[in-house]
Amino acid sequence: MTAAMANIFGDFRRVLLSALDDLVAEDALPPGLDMTRVAVEPPRDPAHGDLATNAAMVLAGQVQQNPMVLAEKIAAALQGRELATGDYRGSGFSVHAVKPGFLNIRLDPAVWHAQLRAILEAGTAYGDSTVGQNERVNVEFVSANPTGPMHVGHGRGAVVGDALAALLAKAGFAVHREYYINDAGAQVDALARSLYFRYQEVVAAQPESRLLHSSAVLQAALVQPEGFYPGEYLKDAARKLFQRDGEKWFDKPEAVWLGPVRDFAITEMMALIRDDLAALGVGFDAFVSERELVRSGAVDAALAALTERGLIYEGVLEPPKGKLPDDWEPRPQTLFRATQFGDEVDRPLKKSDGSWTYFAGDIAYHHDKFRRGFRNLIDVWGADHGGYVKRMQAAVKALSDGEAALDVKLCQLVHLFDKGEPVRMSKRAGTFVTLRDVIDQLDELAGEHGKDVFRFIMLTRKNDQTLEFDFAKVTEQSKDNPVFYVQYAHARAASVMRHAAEMLSRDQLSDAALAEAPLGRLGDPLELALIRLLASWPRIVEGAAEAHEPHRIAFFLQDVAAQFHLLWTKGKDEATLRFLVGGDPELTRARLALVRAVALVIASGLRVFGVDPVDEM
Repeated sequence: MTAAMANIFGDFRRVLLSALDDLVAEDALPPGLDMTRVAVEPPRDPAHGDLATNAAMVLAGQVQQNPMVLAEKIAAALQGRELATGDYRGSGFSVHAVKPGFLNIRLDPAVWHAQLRAILEAGTAYGDSTVGQNERVNVEFVSANPTGPMHVGHGRGAVVGDALAALLAKAGFAVHREYYINDAGAQVDALARSLYFRYQEVVAAQPESRLLHSSAVLQAALVQPEGFYPGEYLKDAARKLFQRDGEKWFDKPEAVWLGPVRDFAITEMMALIRDDLAALGVGFDAFVSERELVRSGAVDAALAALTERGLIYEGVLEPPKGKLPDDWEPRPQTLFRATQFGDEVDRPLKKSDGSWTYFAGDIAYHHDKFRRGFRNLIDVWGADHGGYVKRMQAAVKALSDGEAALDVKLCQLVHLFDKGEPVRMSKRAGTFVTLRDVIDQLDELAGEHGKDVFRFIMLTRKNDQTLEFDFAKVTEQSKDNPVFYVQYAHARAASVMRHAAEMLSRDQLSDAALAEAPLGRLGDPLELALIRLLASWPRIVEGAAEAHEPHRIAFFLQDVAAQFHLLWTKGKDEATLRFLVGGDPELTRARLALVRAVALVIASGLRVFGVDPVDEM
């Protein structure tokens, strides 16, 4: 991070820690204090100051002192110290201890003006952080079964995972985006049989087929298989299979066609999924095949590693509490000692037919991640996988001897509405609304910004909260629509800059030139409040990244938009606060610096979301 990349919260925390170190050196505090929970944050009430710290409250128990007494001691140690943030150097702050032991800090306006200059100098890179220290992070998301096009729930997971990856990258982590293709097991066999049925329909519809096959053979071919996947997309795939292979597979035993048709089906479905992801602006660094992992012996290797640790045994599970599932039986099974790592019960690794369970395959996949050097693992799953979290976290702990950590983000359902009426299914998918249907409809309603609207709205709620998505509401132009409200703030800032071009030259309006404007003339409480909010962007990035919560960015952007719209409205009512002040070009340039900083910070936040800021609405 360059000197200009100011982070007032981090910069003041360094001053605070230096003061605490000096108190230790002076024997005023004992050595070995745990400072990790010492934080510098905005106070809950802005009237209390610009910054606040819990240092005395956190350390009081360790030093066995009254928090208020310790707060007074720390306040005295901070007096006269120099703060370095952006291009500001000086002791422009005052500290006050308040009960029960907090420290409130008030900063000189010059400190805030330095933050504003830092934003203009950094551009949309403002907020970039080194807190991640280039630590490698594997973010696996979407990983939809390759059985058809993506639905809206997959879309939410795609947006959450993609935004989280971008957020971590901005915070200084080395991020690897990954998609796990579940291309082994019963669901892809069912897909193959469904495609074969559609393929038989195509063959039976050919005039020449009636000459080659009896009506009884043709009729027998048109019996839907068990677990049939409906939807128009399989008809398209069937026509492609027929174009490639003709009647090669028609009326052949399943053992002959199942493998080739399954391979074709998976390829076609993954092509659909990749197209859907591209429409949403989501990309991956790697697609990992479950089948390839099994073929490579990865399952055997992972379970051998667990066996070496004494974590696999043969046993009989206790019956589940409550009503017994129909498929439960008190039989000896190959079990993983998941209870040693926080799970409720030990988990089966083999089915009754001797094949591996899905869990065994997932163990192998996460073991593979660990062997590739990842210690920080994040999985974004649908809410229906909630019961799977503890067992997978237990497996990661066991396989890595506690070196790796798995955080699972569960995405709750998205309920679709149009003007308050539920939207239930798609003709193309047959049973659900496809992601592409939603994006296409949003493109029509929002002028080809459909993916941006969808992405932003998916991040306006925490991932574990149900989200209601109404086409009418998310495309209306009102302050109740967060997409419009934030984008309108950026467009309004761009409009101000266009009008400014009629008064000032292009050189005078460059970011570098605006950074040299007399920012000391920005003294109105609303102006300073907006600068304080913009200056909190680096802290928001770091906090959201460490918590794995990209939705915090949406809340922050809405706060910035609200504060900017408030200042604009006040300027409309009070001529002295207008951004463009006739007869006072220096004040105009100072205020334009603030307007430009608003646009840069909003653009920086939208970039994390994968959303393009608009200049006109």
